[in-house]
Amino acid sequence: MNAEHVATPPLSTERSHATRGVLDRIEVAVGALTEYAAAVLVLAEIVVLFWGIVARYVFNSPLVWSDEVAGMCFLWLSMLGAVVALRRGEHMRMTALVARLGPSARASMDCIAMTAALAFLVLVAYPAYQYTSDQAIVTTPALQISDAWRASALPVGIGLMLLVSVLRLARVCRVRDIVVSLVAVGAIIAAFWALGPLLAPLGKLNLLIFFVGVVGASVFGGIPIAFAFALATFGFLALTTTTPMSVLVGRMDEGMSHLILLAIPLFVFLGLLIEMTGMASAMVRFLASVLGRVRGGMSYVLVCAMYLVSGISGSKAADMAAIAPVLFPEMKARGTKPGELVALLSTAGAQTETIPPSIVLITVGSVTGVSISALFTAGVLPGLLLGLVLCAVIWWRYRGSDHGDAAPVARKEIGRAFVFALPSLVLPFLIRAAVVEGVATATEVSTIGIAWSVLVGLLIYRKFDARRLPAMLIETAALSGAIVFIIGSATAMAWALTQSGFAQDIAHAASSLPGGKADFMACSVIAFMVLGSVLEGIPAIVLFGPLMFPIARAVGVNEIYYAIVVVLSMGVGLFSPPFGVGYYTACAISRVDPAEGLRHIWGYLAALIAGLVLITAVPWISTCLLH
Repeated sequence: MNAEHVATPPLSTERSHATRGVLDRIEVAVGALTEYAAAVLVLAEIVVLFWGIVARYVFNSPLVWSDEVAGMCFLWLSMLGAVVALRRGEHMRMTALVARLGPSARASMDCIAMTAALAFLVLVAYPAYQYTSDQAIVTTPALQISDAWRASALPVGIGLMLLVSVLRLARVCRVRDIVVSLVAVGAIIAAFWALGPLLAPLGKLNLLIFFVGVVGASVFGGIPIAFAFALATFGFLALTTTTPMSVLVGRMDEGMSHLILLAIPLFVFLGLLIEMTGMASAMVRFLASVLGRVRGGMSYVLVCAMYLVSGISGSKAADMAAIAPVLFPEMKARGTKPGELVALLSTAGAQTETIPPSIVLITVGSVTGVSISALFTAGVLPGLLLGLVLCAVIWWRYRGSDHGDAAPVARKEIGRAFVFALPSLVLPFLIRAAVVEGVATATEVSTIGIAWSVLVGLLIYRKFDARRLPAMLIETAALSGAIVFIIGSATAMAWALTQSGFAQDIAHAASSLPGGKADFMACSVIAFMVLGSVLEGIPAIVLFGPLMFPIARAVGVNEIYYAIVVVLSMGVGLFSPPFGVGYYTACAISRVDPAEGLRHIWGYLAALIAGLVLITAVPWISTCLLH
């Protein structure tokens, strides 16, 4: 009797397991439906944009509806991608402080972060529905249909994220943590709501309360950056202004609907494609055959490979993921320390921030109106200069070595490697030429790269695993959704700052600096290095670009030059420990403990900063190719 009684689980436990099983099935079903819908939308974007190029240049019959369809699909892709990213826990977060906590405290903080995101979704769900209803009376110019078909992506995406958040809380967090999180987040929201009558008379002091205090506490507390921005903006508008919350949703829609942002998912997918088809591997092997025998030769290969691959993928994570698996095993076999590898990979990532087609440059163009083509052209030489300063550090570190990393390679073998890599080496130049010559826009040009990569993978390298395509499309949607959702939240936040008069205050302060242009540029470099380390490049540029670029124009700074300096400053901050998220991304891709890289990275960072100072001091470096 006793043994039988012990073996039989309590009824409450059986119910608990049954409930968890139901939640698991719902979560899997919602996840699968969302992922495959997002993957289909990525594929649809590629087809529509590529067919637009073919129709225009081959059949001389432009598709007047292609941009409209692409824009409609893009908002749905962004929202569904944000759902996928939330389900996978892939929204960008600042985890430097949370990661130092013990396992139990970290789990509690993660639960609070999920609850905070859930709170925003609950608060904004009805305003999103209102906004979509308002858009129903708007008719699209080409298709002549209601804009609600496009705008409904917002309430649907928010609803799905709300469902996913609830399911994640129930599945991942302990009951005690859920209760504590709900009470804590609810108490904070109730306290702010009760203090609302006292906040409104404070005027611009509310900017510090919400956009410094709330954003800072949220970001450092591990709440995803997009939701931290959105919560602070919602609180500021709801408690200190009379602005309808549907306006917040409208500003998010505006930020997420720039057609130029279509380039983000397409270039992310292209980066995954060149790795899958072996194009990245072919480039690296050619460089290794040329430089492998030089002292520290494989380190030079890494810098050159990052420069070339950055010109194709446009995504730093994709760049590093394409290079590290190819190079690191060989470099480790030849005696390079893991810490040295991750240090060089990180700083090479910062070096290539302006190599076209950089997603950050595309974002700069979309939020400031600066020519994307001009930014692509201007970014080449500064990236090359920073690559040279990294190579100088490599030369210094390996100058005492008795021999190179590898045995000499015969010229015949080098020639053979060059011929084999030629289809890959052509791609960066093909992409840049297509944009500069006007064959395709910065949005469309990635589809030319995708078509080229598919042909090379199928016909030349014979390395094309179609079974990997669904996972690649889903990964593209998740990363793109996380990026674009940040852009939407940051756009709403930047709009709120502008409406408060903050932009005018900043402009007045900048114009009153005693040193004029020099002081303004020095302050910009320092500010964007700090912002890049905390917020990453895209949210920082979306938030502060609309504020700072008009000031740069007012003090007489060339916008193209200013954009290059700003992007490189954010890149240095992004890959600088202890806060730089890019550094930890490089460590994760390399599977190296971050502590190992710290001993090796400072020399490379010092060289990058010296190069950045030179680029800032000599505007010609950024503008010479424009003439």
